[in-house]
Amino acid sequence: MNPVLRYAALLLFLLLTSTGRAQTPLYFPPTTGTTWASTPPQSLGWCQPQLDTLLNYLGRQHTKGFIVLKDGRLVVEQYYGSFTRDSLWYWASAGKSLTATLVGVARQDGLLSLSDSASRFLGRGWTSAPAGKERLITVRHLLTMTSGLDDTPPAPCDNESTQAACLLYQTDAGTRWAYHTGAYRKLQPLLAAASGLSMNQYTNQKIGNVIGMSGAWVNDVYYSRLRDAARFGLLVLARGNWNGTAVLRDTTYFRQMTTPSQPLNRSYGYLWWLNGQSSYMLPQSQLVLPGPLVPTAPADMLMALGKNDQKIYVVPSLGLVAVRLGQSAGQPKLALSSFDTELWRRLMATVQCRPSAAAVPAHPAPLAPYPVPAADELTVPLDAAWGRVQLRLYNVLGRCVRSATGQAPYQPLSLRGLPAGSYYLQAVDGQGQMLGSSRVLH
Repeated sequence: MNPVLRYAALLLFLLLTSTGRAQTPLYFPPTTGTTWASTPPQSLGWCQPQLDTLLNYLGRQHTKGFIVLKDGRLVVEQYYGSFTRDSLWYWASAGKSLTATLVGVARQDGLLSLSDSASRFLGRGWTSAPAGKERLITVRHLLTMTSGLDDTPPAPCDNESTQAACLLYQTDAGTRWAYHTGAYRKLQPLLAAASGLSMNQYTNQKIGNVIGMSGAWVNDVYYSRLRDAARFGLLVLARGNWNGTAVLRDTTYFRQMTTPSQPLNRSYGYLWWLNGQSSYMLPQSQLVLPGPLVPTAPADMLMALGKNDQKIYVVPSLGLVAVRLGQSAGQPKLALSSFDTELWRRLMATVQCRPSAAAVPAHPAPLAPYPVPAADELTVPLDAAWGRVQLRLYNVLGRCVRSATGQAPYQPLSLRGLPAGSYYLQAVDGQGQMLGSSRVLH
């Protein structure tokens, strides 16, 4: 066979078989009882000294409970003080991400459309905005924090107020991103009106009973045990599926929920925070800041973040779910804090334990580039243990059409000017040894 054709055939095979992260089957714990399969961290090659340092750090930072799942199995489960497996704690704004998932379920069941005016379910006068401006606010605007309502209303109102007198018009819906809990909370009566059920009934019927998550909404805030929060994270890791049951089967909605939802704040999906983007905005600010939210964490990480450092992290490329509940780890913040960066610096030091800095995998590791399909640019998360890496993008004829050199946590790769189609991505070290590979659609 002609060498070019032989190489093209090999690339085609790799394109058809490569799917990003290694497809380790996910484990799902039973929906009743306390059984939950575990995996010792040592069997994963994790560093015990670094793990001990992480757990001690979490204890000093007023953590009540911390859990890490790998492919659904328990690797770390730590409780502090009097907090136990059966203790309840609030999710704060991490519950927003649960609400977003419930909206997706309602959409797939035909109860609502994201383009529906919120007034269809809430009635007229749910804000103090002029009637014509109020009608412009859709379900999607509430999911994306782009309602146009004032997120800093004057006293006695505040950011969390839901009374019509506190929901003041500032600008047209869709033209401004602002983290506004009061506007978000209107999704709860909206879901109740659309479904004919209370928020607790709808949550339990559509998600809780299916995945074994027992919690409750109290005054618009979700409370649960640590393991319940981990179950929700596992549901999202499995892209809305639970042990063969499609809870959120609307794949289009799931993709929209977990990718940039508007151009104003690229690090915000549908009530989910997104790592690895080129810029971000934070609550109570209109500044657009460069870089990813958590530079020490994998670029594909999804985050449900709540006040006082309530955290649910989901990392598809590593098959990880991590949950932290507790008191504030420092200066109280509405969502992101410096604690995220420090926690993930320590956790990645644990996960990426290597015999030496120069160690390379015996077999090429799966890369997890995103977004897929990509438009003008691809972002490629890189393993810190690899050091400096060269990325090479091949077309189906085996020709290298793009290359870039970089190192962890991620490296962008321009696709501008390339024809649409399938490509093969390699990461190689300085000696040309392949470290990782993946299929790319453009």
